[in-house]
Amino acid sequence: MTNVFLGDSFLLTNDTGRALFAQCGDLPIIDYHCHLSPAQIAADGNFANIVDVWLGGRTEGGFYGDHYKWRLMRANGVPEDLITGDAPDEAKFAAFAATMEKAAENPVHLWTHLELRRIFGITDELTPATAKSIFARTNEMLATPEFSRRNLIRRANVEVVCTTDDPLDDLRWHKVLASEKSFQVVPAFRPDKAVNIERPGFAEWLNQLEQVAGTGITSFSDIVSALASRVDFFHDAGGRLSDHGIDSFTFADATPAQLDAILAAGRAGQPVTPGQVMQYRTAMLLELARIYADHGWTMQLHFHATRNLNSALFQSMGTDVGLDAMTDESLAGSLAQFLDAAAKAGALPRMIIYSLNPNDWMPISAVIGCFQGAMQQGLTLGNAWWFNDTRSGIRLQLTTLAEQSLIGNFVGMTTDSRSFLSYPRHEYFRRILCDLIGEWAERGEITDDPGRLAELVRNIAYFNAKELFALTSQPKAEKGEASQQI
Repeated sequence: MTNVFLGDSFLLTNDTGRALFAQCGDLPIIDYHCHLSPAQIAADGNFANIVDVWLGGRTEGGFYGDHYKWRLMRANGVPEDLITGDAPDEAKFAAFAATMEKAAENPVHLWTHLELRRIFGITDELTPATAKSIFARTNEMLATPEFSRRNLIRRANVEVVCTTDDPLDDLRWHKVLASEKSFQVVPAFRPDKAVNIERPGFAEWLNQLEQVAGTGITSFSDIVSALASRVDFFHDAGGRLSDHGIDSFTFADATPAQLDAILAAGRAGQPVTPGQVMQYRTAMLLELARIYADHGWTMQLHFHATRNLNSALFQSMGTDVGLDAMTDESLAGSLAQFLDAAAKAGALPRMIIYSLNPNDWMPISAVIGCFQGAMQQGLTLGNAWWFNDTRSGIRLQLTTLAEQSLIGNFVGMTTDSRSFLSYPRHEYFRRILCDLIGEWAERGEITDDPGRLAELVRNIAYFNAKELFALTSQPKAEKGEASQQI
């Protein structure tokens, strides 16, 4: 078979994988972790042009956009003015096209061309020679009602969008979106500002939490009660997941008196030692785990990012502009202590545990295997994330999960994206999944039964997430509808 760039056999190297992809490639998408703005979804306006939706830019509130692309452009020596500055949009697009010409096998290169094909119907490769034409054609389409923000979601066959929301959020836009019939938008509880007591702005955020929760906060138990009331609020709005960005974690016990003193210091803007930070963080995560377990929620933990490493650029630009990386700190011991403490308290919720460092995946898998029971795949290794969202990274994560637990229970892909055009990443994942499963089948390592293989990939691609999170009531696809022709 002759392979062509992004042809029908893209990423599919065996006959079984190709047949399996035909069974799951067009299933709806449940994006249970992303960073889309519910306000933008509700407003349903059009993007100004392809640079606005694809590359981003600058507003009065700071920078917005795709830091994956920005990192590659910087690696290609593109001046910052053509990345996040005030250069003309067509010039920025041309600089991005020149970068893509050198980005072979980088997932951004593949996602870029998948988005051009699946969303805009453009099969040309993005190069300096085609940039002007693609810029004009995409802009023409983006100006039409068919390419509004909500229609971009509809065109991608998305069933659920799970946004990431601060506990202070009034969820007004989720209420507006409750009338949307084509897809569901639900909130996920992200209390990072409550957990990261050492960061600037904690005291101001705590004051705001008092107002929103309608209660004074003078002790650690007070802040826990206030957060529990916000979980109730999110639950009533359809929320069934939390998410936590835990860049660094060391398990550390603390007494109630110590926690009250740490909270008082943080509120007063006084220095908090690293040890106190970990005491507070440990206690807060344990209390939140208890609250989530009481609500039947799934707790997502994203470990081991390290942020804003380029201090000079951070000072001028701020966060989320491509200055982050992964850490290589030890995790397994503290994770085991955390899970043990939650289990002993009868407060272990369902969890998805991610690490940005793939060296953590085997230790995480081994540790969580000690705490399974009472529910199907109560704890699972999260999908390949951020720097690992590549062919090799996805295959490694799937293989680790399969070899250490039950791949048939895996809840599949998330975009983890701020882009309305990012949904072809689910196709990327599904193709890699089907190729790997097909490879195992053709080597005789797993069954070659067509029906069982089809059920396996369909569950991972869609049905497991749907059932686990119980986010929708009216399915767009019925379980077991796979063809037997594999």
